[in-house]
Amino acid sequence: MVRLIGKNRIKTAVFISGTGSNFKSLIKFSKLKKSPIEIKCVISNNKKAKGLLYAKNLKIKKKIYNFFKDKKAENRILEFLKKNQIKLICLAGFMRILSKTFIKKFDGLILNIHPSLLPKYKGLNTHQRVIDNNESFSGCTVHLVNAKLDSGKIIMQKKIKVYKNDNSLSLAKRILKEEHILYPKAIMKIILTL
Repeated sequence: MVRLIGKNRIKTAVFISGTGSNFKSLIKFSKLKKSPIEIKCVISNNKKAKGLLYAKNLKIKKKIYNFFKDKKAENRILEFLKKNQIKLICLAGFMRILSKTFIKKFDGLILNIHPSLLPKYKGLNTHQRVIDNNESFSGCTVHLVNAKLDSGKIIMQKKIKVYKNDNSLSLAKRILKEEHILYPKAIMKIILTL
């Protein structure tokens, strides 16, 4: 388990696949005096992920792994994380399911942010499914990662109203803003309880 020792910050890796807006928000959070994390690296399964540009500009170590070509990608990631003393993984739009073995072998915490009010709407296309089902509310959830998809212990949630004129894009945009606020709060909460 992760332990905060004195004023040491927890060495953190952020896993991304796309634009990296949550990654950017976590970087801002990590720069705050009160922040308990230090982002040491970013890992992606997509070499074209826009979020990798933030890493390059801020001189944060970045690693790209091709899960389709490299069957041992997870083992290589675990070795890299161990070498860099990473104790916290923040999944931020990482479009790849980590195996049970990876989750079991990683010596630390793995968090994920999901764009729905779990346990509702696990998996993909959450916003469209919310709209199709005429839900009155949606939101986002930060949870611990376990072997089942989007099923780990919930740390924090933010609920927002779904408007009649919302479509999947407008809803996604509003929820993403909330994700940027919720993720740092949830990290603070989970680390203070360790």
